[in-house]
Amino acid sequence: MMLENKSLELPDDVFHLFRDLMYEQSGVVLDERAKYFVENRLMHSVQQLHLDSFRDYYFYLKYDRKKNEELANVIDLLTIHETYFFREDQQLKSFSEEILPELIAKKGKSRSLRIWSAGCSTGEEPYTVSMLLLEKEELKDWTIEIFATDISQRVLQSARRGLYQPTAFRSTDPKYVSKYFTKEESAFRITDAVKRNVIFLHLNLMDTNKIAFINPMDIIFCRNVIIYFDLVSKRKVINLFHAKLKDNGYLLLGHSESLINISTAFALRHLKHDMVYQKLERTSGTSG
Repeated sequence: MMLENKSLELPDDVFHLFRDLMYEQSGVVLDERAKYFVENRLMHSVQQLHLDSFRDYYFYLKYDRKKNEELANVIDLLTIHETYFFREDQQLKSFSEEILPELIAKKGKSRSLRIWSAGCSTGEEPYTVSMLLLEKEELKDWTIEIFATDISQRVLQSARRGLYQPTAFRSTDPKYVSKYFTKEESAFRITDAVKRNVIFLHLNLMDTNKIAFINPMDIIFCRNVIIYFDLVSKRKVINLFHAKLKDNGYLLLGHSESLINISTAFALRHLKHDMVYQKLERTSGTSG
């Protein structure tokens, strides 16, 4: 029989177990200040499973036959998914006005573009990218593939629905809302034209086996994701991105993120509106 709710407190040693498990499974680092956050977020799950303590819940995550399903729930609850359309607009201007024209000029007859939105959350980033691509007349007959991945199944389900509240448009020019969304009561639904370019996939950035199957990309967006990783995990993920980018391909990080002390494999490009990272071209090969 489950104890009274007031006894469901998260002891320090069990918090450390959860912290280590979270890091092992996702690369996300929870510091000591996150104890109350973890307790608050996981309380309902402990109660739902009719367990007596957080310690029992930890053992459930380690040994129960449904551990993988529940672990996915924990990762979902403990990762942050706050985002909105056209976030970090200066970088998006560099993407639209400088990076895309450069890639279009270099592509020649291949007429295809592959972009990865890593840590796509509820879809605002890849859909923003798709809208910007649709604005380019030069890309009208191109093959466009935007791969949007996240560790959370819940946010991916939301992204696939494509239904957004007004708060998601706090940095969006109204012309994009009127052109690419339809009103549904108090919310806005993304149009099929925007959705058509985006493929949503469940992916843990720590899962090197799955990432091995990803084909080379022209551009990778990974914004406001690696700030939650420690140095070891950051280096691992950035090395994977480097391997998955074509020569001269671009890596776009969040404004609070940089590759200082993480990697020297990228060149820092000072563009008109922002600074971005570019994979250096090998002398033995060229980009496709």
